Amino acid sequence: MDPHRLQAILAGFERTRVLVIGDYFLDKYLDIDRRLAEVSLETGLEAHQVVRVRTSPGAAGTVVCNLRALQVGVVSLGVIGDDGEGYELLRGLRERGVDTSPLIQSNTRYTPTYTKPMMHEPDGSVHELSRLDIKNRAELPRELEEGIIARLQKLLPTVQGVIVADQVPERNHGVMTDRVRQALMDLVAQYPQVVIAADSRMRVGEYRGIYLKPNEHEAMRALRGNVEGAITEEEIEAAGRTLSGRTKRPVFVTVGERGVLVCTEQSCRRVPAVPVTGEIDIVGAGDSTISGMVSALCCGATPEEAALVGNLVASVTIKCIGTTGTASQEQVAEALNRWRAAYG
Repeated sequence: MDPHRLQAILAGFERTRVLVIGDYFLDKYLDIDRRLAEVSLETGLEAHQVVRVRTSPGAAGTVVCNLRALQVGVVSLGVIGDDGEGYELLRGLRERGVDTSPLIQSNTRYTPTYTKPMMHEPDGSVHELSRLDIKNRAELPRELEEGIIARLQKLLPTVQGVIVADQVPERNHGVMTDRVRQALMDLVAQYPQVVIAADSRMRVGEYRGIYLKPNEHEAMRALRGNVEGAITEEEIEAAGRTLSGRTKRPVFVTVGERGVLVCTEQSCRRVPAVPVTGEIDIVGAGDSTISGMVSALCCGATPEEAALVGNLVASVTIKCIGTTGTASQEQVAEALNRWRAAYG
C-alpha cells in the first residue's frame, strides 16, 4: 500500500458510523505511592495510599476509543449498571463524542470493572498489583436481551459497520447471549451493505455470515477446544480456512508480531506487522486491530488492505505503556512509512 491509497481510505473515516455492540467495561487505575504507605492499626497490614484514580472505557469501550481517535463516528449498544462505575463509563464515552443513547442502564446489573492497582516504587518503577474484578455472576435477564435485540434491529440500517465485542467468557452472562447473537445473524442477509465483524474470546466459531477476528489461540479453540503446547503456522492457517468456510466471509487471524493472516476457505495470506522496538504493552492490541480493520472495510478497502490498516493502528497503541492506547490518523500514516521501509 502506498501513502496515497492509505490517505484515500482514511479520508472516508469521518463519514463512517460504526455500531459497537457488546460488553462495556470500566478500566480503573489506582496509582499508589509506596513512599506514603501506612500500617493499619486494626490489621497490621500495609495500607496502600492512592494518590490518583484514572478511569477509561474498556473492552467494547476500548474499541470505541480507538474508533473515535481515528475520527470514526460511533454509536454504543450494551448493558451497564446504574452505579458509580456506570457513571464513570458513560462520562468517558460521552467525552469522546460517542452516541450513548442506546446503552441500557440497569439496577439489576453491575458495570463490569477491572480495577488495576499500579504501585509506584521509590526508585521510579511501576508495577501492577493483583487486579480486582467486578463481574455479573448471573445470566442476562430476558427483558434486557429483548431491549438489546430491539435496539439492534433499529440501529443496523443506520450504520456502515458493526463491531461485536464479545468479552465475557461465561455463556449468556454478557451482552452477546445466544439469542442476541442469533438475532444479529438473522439480520445479516437484510443488510448486506453493512460491514459486520466479531471479536469473541470464547465463541468466535458460533458466528456466521460475518467477518471474524480471532487471535491464533481463539481460532484453534473454536475448532478443537482448549489447545495446549505450540501451534504451528499450518494449524493456524487450517483453522482460519475452516472458520472462513463456516462464516462465508474472510477471517482475520492475528498472530502477534507476525501480523495478520487473511483467510478464505481456499487460502491464507499473511499481512506482516509493523516492526516495533523497545517496550510494548499488548493489552488492547486486538481491539485496535479490529477498529482499524472494520473502519477500512467500510471505506472500500480490500481485506488485505484492511488487515494492514489494523496492523498500523496496533503498532501505535502497543507503544502506550500502562494504559490502553489509541492511534490518530497521523500516527497511522507514520506507521505506514515504517512498514514500507521494512517490507518495500
